[in-house]
Amino acid sequence: MVVLGHVAKAEHSNEPITIGGVSVAPGERRKFDLPMAKLYTHTPLDMPVEVINGERAGPVLLVCAAIHGDELNGVEIIRRLRMLKDLDRLRGALVLAPVVNLFGFIHQSRYLPDRRDLNRCFPGSATGSLGSRVAHMFFDEVVLKCTHVIDLHTGAVHRDNLPQLRADLSDPVVNDMSHSFGLPVIVNAGLIEGTLRHAARDAGIPVITYEAGEALRLDERAIVAGVRGVTHVLRGLGMLRHRRRRSFSAEPYVARATVWHRAGMDGMFRPMAKLGAWVRKDEVLGVISAPYDAPERRVRAKVEGIIIGANNLPLVNEGEALFHIARFGPANEVEAVKDEIVAQQEAVEQDDLYEIERARDLDLNI
Repeated sequence: MVVLGHVAKAEHSNEPITIGGVSVAPGERRKFDLPMAKLYTHTPLDMPVEVINGERAGPVLLVCAAIHGDELNGVEIIRRLRMLKDLDRLRGALVLAPVVNLFGFIHQSRYLPDRRDLNRCFPGSATGSLGSRVAHMFFDEVVLKCTHVIDLHTGAVHRDNLPQLRADLSDPVVNDMSHSFGLPVIVNAGLIEGTLRHAARDAGIPVITYEAGEALRLDERAIVAGVRGVTHVLRGLGMLRHRRRRSFSAEPYVARATVWHRAGMDGMFRPMAKLGAWVRKDEVLGVISAPYDAPERRVRAKVEGIIIGANNLPLVNEGEALFHIARFGPANEVEAVKDEIVAQQEAVEQDDLYEIERARDLDLNI
């Protein structure tokens, strides 16, 4: 247990927060383990959780990662997030769950040992399958104790995602959180039954999902953008004070629809368009060729938009997803989205390079 730095008494003092039977008083931060399940060897697996409870009242924000065990960027985002110096002045409480799917994390797998996707098991059941029981424990003991959630994800294996948010913008609180995050692209995504977003919505808890990078890989730009985005949400919720120093802030554009482009034949895939590129309808995105035949098949864009997901594997089967394109509407709006993405990339590469160095030194007061 760690006592946070002294904060002057506010008009409204905070309350203790209890998770998994562990009570964290105002002004304290504690790390503890939640018993989740056991291996078939009877070895217990415990989920690490950290609670930082500020002295002053405010929202309770959960930041969780690795619901899919092979998605690692979120684990590193939380590791850096917990080092923020400003957390000594936190209003409300910050709950950190860096590895939700311990089974998948240990085995570098998206799934649980029974091949279930944990993000299709919520809210779960105390007497169901392994996935259902893990989801039930996490949802009841952690999620329901929070007022807001940020869920961190990446693309699948061999599939890279442009930093983006998935959110149901019909919820005004979700809409505000999404715009606070500070990314140029938000996908107004529907809710899929069994996901954390769907179960939390039914419980009245707003959730946004950050997608960036590829499974089993650490992407520095995706990590830095994630730390900054979560910090912006903390400020937007009034949990951290607003910074005085200028920071890059893109006005987000909302994708109302997305389109997958899939392989029309088996063979070797040679991409000609890059992640984050603006493409016009009928533009050539890549070429597929059979290993032993001369003919080639071009993959053309079916719509105009921004590539927000791309396959990195050169060997593909017919029907495999190659590109994920977000649609924004008129050409001038798409061009504006492209400019925002380029501007943000340049901000990370130039003005914010020192932030990356400070992240490596674990001195994250951003």
